[in-house]
Amino acid sequence: MFKRIPLAWLQLAHEKVRLLAAIAGIAFTVVLMLYQIGLLDTLYVTASLVQTRLKGDLVLTSPQYQYLVYSKNFSKRRVYQALAFDGVESVQPVYLSMAEWKNPVSMTVRSVLIIGYDPLGEAFTLPAGVDPRRLSLPDTVLFDSTSRTEFGPVERLLHERGVVVTEVNGRKVKVIDLFRLGSSFGVDGTLVTSDSSFQRMFPAHSGDRVELGLINLKPGADPERVRQAIENGLPPDVRVLTRANFIEGEKTYWKANTGIGYIFTLGVIIGFVVGAVIVYQILYTGVNDHLAEFATLKALGYTDFYLSMIVLRQALMLSIFGYIPGVLMANVLYSLTSNYAFLPMNMDPRRVVLILILTIGMCAGSALLAMRKLRQADPADIF
Repeated sequence: MFKRIPLAWLQLAHEKVRLLAAIAGIAFTVVLMLYQIGLLDTLYVTASLVQTRLKGDLVLTSPQYQYLVYSKNFSKRRVYQALAFDGVESVQPVYLSMAEWKNPVSMTVRSVLIIGYDPLGEAFTLPAGVDPRRLSLPDTVLFDSTSRTEFGPVERLLHERGVVVTEVNGRKVKVIDLFRLGSSFGVDGTLVTSDSSFQRMFPAHSGDRVELGLINLKPGADPERVRQAIENGLPPDVRVLTRANFIEGEKTYWKANTGIGYIFTLGVIIGFVVGAVIVYQILYTGVNDHLAEFATLKALGYTDFYLSMIVLRQALMLSIFGYIPGVLMANVLYSLTSNYAFLPMNMDPRRVVLILILTIGMCAGSALLAMRKLRQADPADIF
């Protein structure tokens, strides 16, 4: 292929400043598109972090449930009533609410998500070595070590002291161990505690009402069949979801009911348009500056197709030259975001391929527009 494009390369390399400007512009476009799509994917991944850790084949929610932080509550009786249906093995009520966490060092207050459940049951997946039964002690909590730094150096203090004493909703609590979950666009930090400690932190929250009900099925039970049976058998003040639908519903909420997804998508579109304009200007200027040379080639018998292929090859070279440094710079931004914003951004290979296709398409489209200038390369103009 390279034997066929020396003219395209020589024309690009002739103006080194222009070439570097084009590469920088395309690299910037690649970075912008990769970063915006990365943030969008991270939004959907982090939106369901808690849901993926909850242990349940089916989930009971309030009909007014919108998303995790705005979950509404319903009668705990409904959770235990689900035990009467065929295929159900066990149930677990779960309490959820936002609370005020006091930084144990700076004493500043920040909102934190509290997850409460019976520590003798199994409602939340914790790492090996973390015993949830220790939460049976009053006013004890587990702290998400990947919470934002504004919550204080809890992990360091726990290693130094063995326990960290602070306040949640003005009540003294003890952090006795850590787990890793991750922050999201809606939740900066998370605590896990027992249902009894949850009630002491939220005295106005009725213990007879819960935010979620986890239902575990017997081996071999059909989740959809059991779900329909429970939904038909219980009053309409609860909704029954499969685990997959519960997780997908959280993502759908952020996609359809918030402007965040729209903003990130718009950023990708803007990056694409900016890159296309940059490439078009570079290619158009190159064709215009060498119009006489193109006319000479026409006079020598070269076809319009051959001349157009020169411009297209230039566009493809620019796409590759700009794409590689763009991916490298985006990878650095991903690492910085993960380390300082505590958002799990990873360079997904499928995303990398998608942006490569978009970059090549962007440059090819700009080349097609720039080719129109070749029509003005009339051999009669040079004689």
